[in-house]
Amino acid sequence: MPVLTFPDGNTRAYEGAVTGRDVVEGIAKSLAKRTVAMALDGSVRDLDDPIAADARIEFLDRTDPRALELIRHDCAHVLAEAVQSLWPETQVTIGPVIENGFYYDFARSEPFTPDDFPRIEARMREIISRDAPFTKEIWRREDVRALFADKGEAFKVELVDAIPPGEDLRIYRQGEWFDLCRGPHMTSTGKVGTAFKLMKVAGAYWRGDAANPMLTRIYGTAWATKEDLDAYLHRLEEAERRDHRRLGREMDLFHFQEEGPGVVFWHAKGWTVFQELIAYMRRRLKGDYAEVNAPQILDKGLWETSGHWGWYRENMFAAQSAGEEAEDKRIFALKPMNCPGHVQIFKHGLKSYRDLPLRMAEFGVVHRYEPSGAMHGLMRVRGFTQDDAHIFCTEDQLAAECLKINDLILSTYADFGFDEIVVKLSTRPDKRVGSDALWDHAEAVMTRVLAEIEEKSGGRIRTAINPGEGAFYGPKFEYVLRDAIGRDWQCGTTQVDFNLPERFGAFYVDAESQKVPPVMIHRAICGSMERFTGILIEHFAGHFPLWLAPVQVVVATITGEADPYAAEVVRALARAGLRVEADLRNEKINYKVREHSLAKVPVLLALGRREAEERTVSIRRLGSQQTRTLPLGEALAELAREATSPDVARAESVAETHPTEDAVLDSHHGVRAAP
Repeated sequence: MPVLTFPDGNTRAYEGAVTGRDVVEGIAKSLAKRTVAMALDGSVRDLDDPIAADARIEFLDRTDPRALELIRHDCAHVLAEAVQSLWPETQVTIGPVIENGFYYDFARSEPFTPDDFPRIEARMREIISRDAPFTKEIWRREDVRALFADKGEAFKVELVDAIPPGEDLRIYRQGEWFDLCRGPHMTSTGKVGTAFKLMKVAGAYWRGDAANPMLTRIYGTAWATKEDLDAYLHRLEEAERRDHRRLGREMDLFHFQEEGPGVVFWHAKGWTVFQELIAYMRRRLKGDYAEVNAPQILDKGLWETSGHWGWYRENMFAAQSAGEEAEDKRIFALKPMNCPGHVQIFKHGLKSYRDLPLRMAEFGVVHRYEPSGAMHGLMRVRGFTQDDAHIFCTEDQLAAECLKINDLILSTYADFGFDEIVVKLSTRPDKRVGSDALWDHAEAVMTRVLAEIEEKSGGRIRTAINPGEGAFYGPKFEYVLRDAIGRDWQCGTTQVDFNLPERFGAFYVDAESQKVPPVMIHRAICGSMERFTGILIEHFAGHFPLWLAPVQVVVATITGEADPYAAEVVRALARAGLRVEADLRNEKINYKVREHSLAKVPVLLALGRREAEERTVSIRRLGSQQTRTLPLGEALAELAREATSPDVARAESVAETHPTEDAVLDSHHGVRAAP
């Protein structure tokens, strides 16, 4: 006699096994009509599944966020039926749900193309309009195998053979068409709705193995409403417009080429942005962190001790002397991470508990092997710079250090215009090092810190738990930021490590003169500086704030008579610390405006005869059709203020509000302290 508990806390007992459909129809026919699936103890299930034990039950309609995966899963099945009904000789393989949609792989002698999409989508709408119920059947393995063998579905036969013995094999029918599937599904094809679109085709090897046949993969997207679909398609259009690879070409920032796969060729303007970003981070760390630099290449023995050679070797680049007569034949590795080097620096010299916490930062270049198909502009490369830091502390200092890191991370993101942040706590995985007592302590501390993060933000920062997703050496925080068009990027991390210091025999001497391994906190804010630069390019659509722009001002002449004045203006802007270029070409001003707008120069100063005579400048901002005319001195002051980075502007504001003792003494003597 199962007892079911409903979301409002009420319970109801049932005689014998009952299905979710029986339960919901017994409550209200209108509710049953809206329901597409159920959740038992949080697990989404078919509505017609029997319920034989006590459980918490929820009913899902199409608007429930958990139903979105079902919509996409069912849409993949509808796609497969549509394809086979139009081209019966086609074999179907697998069709999983992916982020923002789904795909299905097909085996066909002639690959599909986007030209086939209108026919397929029309047939999909027909199938959806028939509203055939999804029904689940449990079959014996040998019967399923024979069924697909008779249909000539060789790939399905292979899938059946790969399923571990003892598992039920489920066949889902939607009218006459059926597929091998684990489920769950909604109640009928009609629940898929019409907010779907086929997006693209690609080649895909069966099971990802180049030795296997090449299949055609059709990608699609599906949403609960047309409004959601339209919003998603608009985001894609925006993402394409903001693509950092395209903007990188247009703004002359960087390029990639085959001779250096996965490493960036920074051009002067891109390197300026990159160095401004690093300079900003250096200023933020000053006073709290000691910046260090560990070797780029180290003997593989060190990586064996750290554990990387055993569990990360396939992602590492190894090196050896190329000379045949070289005496040193040891194997070295380019570092994929900075942490082992920082432990070596910590170990150099005896450390006391009075020295802790000890914070080390490094803008270290690391190299990791990424498959060629996984590389994507600046977002995924083989060589990159980490804004890496490691804090060596006692267990008692752990909470305070995590909060300090959190404040730094959040204020950094705010300076770049990211104000929608989710902080996720990832807890112990099944395979881990360290005692349960250590994990209990670390997770308890970080859970308290997580609650404090949310409380201090007044609800502005959302938090979440990722059970079992921690690193093998300790729990971690992940910082996920949302960009201007609603995409989420995981950037910052705070990871607690009980493992690495002990592996290397690192210790400090505590108050009782005992040798104790320190707790090691791995901390990154931007993560990969290259990737963060790519995120910023797309977040700002190339229109950087003035302090970060590679070229901040272009001085463009309308007539050659203004050239001498333009040279004077350029010198004045440069003295004020602005990155400025002159455009004295014999071209029309509208042509110059278009060209520099494409290059995303934030400010253009147009100078003609009148401006030269009156010692003024006409200011035109990127994206605006309006111009303002200001005296040169006033324009210089305005642009210099705007080109000040947020952290420097804050420091100057604090200095003005709370002057230092030296500044007060200087004011009494009628002098100003040098900057």
